[in-house]
Amino acid sequence: MTMDAGIRDATSHGTTIHGATASEIADSVRELIERAALTAGEPLPPVRALAERLGVNRNTVVAAYRHLAQAGLVVTRGRGGTLVAGTAPVAQEGYASGSILRDVGTGNPDPDLIPALDAALAGLAGRPVLYGEPVIDRDLEHWALAWMRGALGDDRDLRLTVTSGASDAIERLLAQALTRDDAVALEDPCFLSSLNTVRLGGYRPVPVPVDAEGMTVDGLTAALAAGVRAVVCTPRAQNPTGASLSAGRAAALRAVLEGHPYVLVIEDDHYSMLSAQPYHSLIGPAHRRFALVRSVSKFLGPDMCLAVTASDPETAQRLAQRLSPGTSWVSHLLQRLTHALVTDAAVTDGIRRAGAHYAARNAAFARRLSDHGLATTAGDGLNLWVALPVAARAVAEQLMRRGWLARPGDEFVLASDVPRRHLRLTVHHLDDGEAERLAADVAASVVAASATPARVG
Repeated sequence: MTMDAGIRDATSHGTTIHGATASEIADSVRELIERAALTAGEPLPPVRALAERLGVNRNTVVAAYRHLAQAGLVVTRGRGGTLVAGTAPVAQEGYASGSILRDVGTGNPDPDLIPALDAALAGLAGRPVLYGEPVIDRDLEHWALAWMRGALGDDRDLRLTVTSGASDAIERLLAQALTRDDAVALEDPCFLSSLNTVRLGGYRPVPVPVDAEGMTVDGLTAALAAGVRAVVCTPRAQNPTGASLSAGRAAALRAVLEGHPYVLVIEDDHYSMLSAQPYHSLIGPAHRRFALVRSVSKFLGPDMCLAVTASDPETAQRLAQRLSPGTSWVSHLLQRLTHALVTDAAVTDGIRRAGAHYAARNAAFARRLSDHGLATTAGDGLNLWVALPVAARAVAEQLMRRGWLARPGDEFVLASDVPRRHLRLTVHHLDDGEAERLAADVAASVVAASATPARVG
């Protein structure tokens, strides 16, 4: 068999893969995928077998498969071989569209506690902003720099960037620092947006367990030993658990990171102005690559697609370069509206009351669950993380029969060996009667799930 004769591969379609170099082999597989001759989930030939059939060195096939994996076209499963990648649906935050059930898994703020925009919108337009002008509105920059220095300290050389929300900032921060297949340390369980950003970007998520004080020291130590090039952490109101970093835990994590000053540390302080917890940071005074991201979505509303990032100068420059070919800048009208709201005493008083409301309603519901035999402690944030004695999906199915749509914690978990025994509930919008009925239904659903044999497969 000659090298240019090609092969019949091991798939059921008998598809031909050909090539004498890694690039040629990769291009051949890519073409087959584009023509749908190879479809999601189909195996590629084993490396050794394909190398022998093509008459090339084994390392040539390894390099070809690596190119394909970095392009997101195939996935490697170790002994399970190399498979054509699929486009699996990813879990998203928000309402379940079209459901007739009472949705208690949305993760949404209360719309009645979001500031009205009518008065603030008046007179914001001003002079039109043109290409080439500063991309951050002057008044917002002045206010935001003070806000960020209050968290990170006055002695840091900070640069500000404004993006279209926290997820936009995190996606661009990772893209400016990483290449496909780079490892990223993520909290486990993890905020859905961060998890989806890492997976869709082609990076490898490395789980770091979270306990009541936040990201664990042993978990971060192991992730750094595994070669992660970035760490994404939530210092307060971790979603979904509600955990916030304690002062002691933050200090211990900073000590671990001292030996890795060029690992990019991204802190997503999404709950910021709503949080009753103090801000404790992973970012040590000598850390060289860092970014603190604060979105306004939780307290000014999800439609206010704006986040401020404070970072070291080099990271800020690279982040700005990632913005320039696309959105270029966030609308100055939106920036001026944000500044008008966050500098209005009535609005900031309302934000504090909203934070207290969320905390009180979550604490009250946690007590109801505890009274029903499900010991629950409320953390910080919009949601409750409820530990269960049985599988969460079985409880969620029982709740659906009682008229509730809940979100099982399975969707947030990275490590395969972590038991799926949590619900994330959004309950702050329920009145007392509804809250009592839901608590009783959760307890009843646990009993019903315990009595139902587990399904196989």
